[in-house]
Amino acid sequence: MSRIIKSLVVPAHPHPYLCPDANQGWANIRAGFDEARRQIEESDADLLIIYSTLWPSIIGHQIISDPNPEWIFVDHDFHDLGSIPYSLNIDAQFAKDWDAANKARGLQSRCVNYHGFPIDGGSVVALKLLNPDNRIPAVICSSNVYANRAETTVLAKACTDAVEASGKKAIAVVIMSMSNRMFTQPVSPDEDAIHSLKDDEWNQKILEFLGEGRLEDLAQLSRTIQGQIRVQKVVSFKPMWWLSAINGQHNNFNGQVLAYEALHGAGGAVVVLDPSEGGIGDKEFDEDDVENYLGDRNVLDAVTEDSIVIEEQSLAEFDSLVLKTLAKEESGPELWQGTEGENLVNTDAAPKPVGPYPHARRIGDLLYLSGVGPRQAQTNSIPGGPIKDENGTPLDYDIEAQTRACIENIKVILEASGSGIDKVLDVTSFLVDMDRDFKGYNKVYSEYFQDVGATRTTLAVRALPTPIAVELKVIASL
Repeated sequence: MSRIIKSLVVPAHPHPYLCPDANQGWANIRAGFDEARRQIEESDADLLIIYSTLWPSIIGHQIISDPNPEWIFVDHDFHDLGSIPYSLNIDAQFAKDWDAANKARGLQSRCVNYHGFPIDGGSVVALKLLNPDNRIPAVICSSNVYANRAETTVLAKACTDAVEASGKKAIAVVIMSMSNRMFTQPVSPDEDAIHSLKDDEWNQKILEFLGEGRLEDLAQLSRTIQGQIRVQKVVSFKPMWWLSAINGQHNNFNGQVLAYEALHGAGGAVVVLDPSEGGIGDKEFDEDDVENYLGDRNVLDAVTEDSIVIEEQSLAEFDSLVLKTLAKEESGPELWQGTEGENLVNTDAAPKPVGPYPHARRIGDLLYLSGVGPRQAQTNSIPGGPIKDENGTPLDYDIEAQTRACIENIKVILEASGSGIDKVLDVTSFLVDMDRDFKGYNKVYSEYFQDVGATRTTLAVRALPTPIAVELKVIASL
C-alpha cells in the first residue's frame, strides 16, 4: 500500500490568501483551501511534499533542504496586493534522501540550503493556507522546464522511494494553474473571469477526470489536451505526470473538486484525491513505463495515431466581459462590428475588421476576401506576438506563427462563404519586413498552397493597421 495518503491540486496565485474578500470567486477558492486544510489536519500525515510549477529550474531538479527558510514573499505581478512573510518547517533529512534517490535513478538533482533563498509564491501560499502552524514538516521541489514525461515520472518514483524508506505518511501537493492563461493587463476584482470559454471547457473536462479519480488517464491524455488548447505550455501538465507517478499510476481515487474559479483570467482549482479501491480502476490507456532516467530520450513525448483523443466540444461565444478586457490587449485601431448587405459574408469565427468592410463578398461564382491578418477571433491576440508594443518599440515575433494564423483565418472565412482553401485562385501578400520574413512566410505558405496552384503577388509595405507583420488578400471560386 502506498504511503501517499492524500493528494492535492491547488492554484498558485496569492489572491485567495491576501484578498479573498475582494472577489467571490477568490473567496470560494479560499474556502476550498480551508476544507483541504481541515482534511489534512484530520489525517495522520507527517510530511507534505510540494511540487511547484512556479519554481522552474534548468539544471536538473532542486529541493529545499534549509530546515527553516524565512523571508518575505512579494509577487512579481501582484505586489500591489501586499507581501507575505513566511517561516517554514522543512524536513531537511527527507530532502537529502529524495536527492539521493533521484541520483540513484539517473536524475540530475541537488539540495538547496541557502539562507535567504526565495521560496516560490505558490509554495508559500499553499503552506500558509494548508499548514499555517507548520505542524507538518514539508519538502519543496522545483519543476525542470525541459523535463519530459519520462524524467518527471522518474522524479516522482524517486520521491516514492524516499517516502517508503522513511516510513512517513505523506500528502502530495501540486501547485498549478488550470488553463494557465492570464490577462496581460490589470483587471479589477469584479472583472475577473476565465480568459475564454474554450479555456473553461477544457478546464471543466480536466476537473471531470479528477473528480472521477481518473488521474493516470488524465496524465496520459495530457499532451493530447495540450494540443487542443491554445496555450501550448508543457508546464501545465507536468503536475499530472508527477502526481500520478508518485501515487503508482492508477485511477483508484475518490476525487473532490472543492473549488474552481478564475484567478486573473487563469483557472484556479482546489482538488483532493484520496486513494480508494472504489475508483475507476483500470486505465483506459497504457503508455510505456520508465524506471530510470537515461537522458533526454523524448520518451513518451510523441502522440501516435493510436492515441485516444478527447473529442473537442463545440465552442460558444466568449463572455462579453472577457471580450471587453481582451480588446484592449493589442494596440491598433478600434475594431468594426461588421458590415451587413447582400452577398456579404461576415463570421464571428474570424477576427473583426478594423474598418467598415466585410470579411468577404460574393460576385457571381467568385469570392473576394478583404485583407486578412493573424489576429485571433474574439481575443484580438496575435500568434507569434506583435511586431511592436503600444509605445512603438519593436518586438521580436514569429513570422511563421503569424503566417499560419493568417491562412487559418482565411480558411475559416472561405468555409463560412461556401468555398475552401483548394478553391483559391489568387493571393496578394503584404509583408512589413520582406528581408527578415519572406523565407518563413514562404515556408508556411507552401504548406497550404503547394498543390493549389493559385497565382501570388508578395509586396513589401511600410506598415499594416495593427501591429502585425503579414496580411493576405484572396480571390477564390465558389
